[in-house]
Amino acid sequence: MASNLIVMLTYNDQTIPNALQTFEASKDLPVKYWGFKDVGLSMTQMKGLVAAMKKAAKDTFLEVVRYTEAECMESAKLAVECDFDYLMGTVFYKSVFEFLRDKPIKYLPFCGRVNGSPSVLLGSIEEIFGEARRLVGLGVEGFDLLAYRFVGDAEALAEKFVREIKLPVVIAGSIDSFARLDKIKKINPWGFTIGSAFFDKKFVNDGSFREQIESARQYIEG
Repeated sequence: MASNLIVMLTYNDQTIPNALQTFEASKDLPVKYWGFKDVGLSMTQMKGLVAAMKKAAKDTFLEVVRYTEAECMESAKLAVECDFDYLMGTVFYKSVFEFLRDKPIKYLPFCGRVNGSPSVLLGSIEEIFGEARRLVGLGVEGFDLLAYRFVGDAEALAEKFVREIKLPVVIAGSIDSFARLDKIKKINPWGFTIGSAFFDKKFVNDGSFREQIESARQYIEG
């Protein structure tokens, strides 16, 4: 089964201002998974965008790039209030995990030492796996893996992670070419995100946003 494309209405780690209009112009495409960041829109706008996505029978993702416990808890509460289906990202904190445990939302935290903006993934592959195994033991439902932000061999990390961690893994960040889509097809994670690359027209020269999506979707499924 092909990996799931998650279309992110984000550019440079911020939700685009006209995210709702952009979604409405492409919502008929056969792409089930859509998301955006917790930066760039007001609470009212975020709630409206999630509602529009759900009305179109989409599953919704909030991706959060924040690091302190207080910030991650704030974003978890935001995800619940806006009625997202998935929360991706945040550094794992037990308090956040416990808060989300009985909520109707799936939590896919980062794994490894993540910091900076744009974010980078630090540590050795062994360290990242050590944390992953610990979090699997606690009961997390999956992971947001910043493979192409890894300061090391990104593809070796991704291949090993997807092969050995028997939970949904989303590879997020910097998937911006057909060559990288080839790697995604080989690694075959549960899902992967594309945001900025669609707006930078990396897949169809001078093509529209929806043409970028269709090109990537057809390639990954073909």
